[in-house]
Amino acid sequence: MKIGACQFSITSDIKQNMETIRNAIIRASSENIKLLVFPECALTGYPPYSLENPSKVDFGYLSSAYDELQSLSNKYDINIVVGTITRDGSKFYNSAVAFLPNRETAVYHKRALWGWDRENFCAGNNSGVFEIDGLKIGIRICFEVRFPEFFRELYIENTDLNIILFYDVCENDDIDRYEMIKSHIRTRAVENICHTLTVNTIHPFQTAPTALFDKSGRILAELKRNVSDLLIYDLKELPLDFGEQGRKEISDLLVKNCNINSNKYL
Repeated sequence: MKIGACQFSITSDIKQNMETIRNAIIRASSENIKLLVFPECALTGYPPYSLENPSKVDFGYLSSAYDELQSLSNKYDINIVVGTITRDGSKFYNSAVAFLPNRETAVYHKRALWGWDRENFCAGNNSGVFEIDGLKIGIRICFEVRFPEFFRELYIENTDLNIILFYDVCENDDIDRYEMIKSHIRTRAVENICHTLTVNTIHPFQTAPTALFDKSGRILAELKRNVSDLLIYDLKELPLDFGEQGRKEISDLLVKNCNINSNKYL
């Protein structure tokens, strides 16, 4: 399955962000991409970096943007995952919405909230797992990459591909932070023996990659930092190698033992 990830400079202007997203979808369709992902808060902007606060979002226009994204998904037969801000009454969520061709949307709300996230959002409680073309896809958002527990949940769900949406940038070029976050992603991919696709915004300086990691943490594709671009990769399922088989066998045993031990206290 061909997958894609679009990195670009996100603004507080939904119309401007939507134009970039729309153009990327049209380009992806010409490349026969079946899954296309965009960064954290790609549609709305991220508060307070590119948006003052969630209450400043034009939710009326945002609703029409969702309708257009669903229409584009249907028209081009593309599964589209977009970072956005969602609202439930007075509560705001940092969310990823998956627009699936001729199906209901799937939504994941970020759970690991700290700093600006905690000031602006409520924590979600859903799994972030959905299916496309027989594949299980897991979604996580930014800060959650620091915590193996969020990804162990996806291992237990037996996901085929994990996606991490980032809005991770700095005012100064911080290559050390970029490499540190990349190491977290590698580790999550290795621990859970799962391909992992990441996507980030680019302005002012990008501190998390837009890249695809294989089940052993090797980079299969990576975009140049701080440049708008579209990552394209034809992802094929291959047999587990020797090391991957060993990690899966031990991981299955650990999960089983953990469940048995947990049941002692039920």
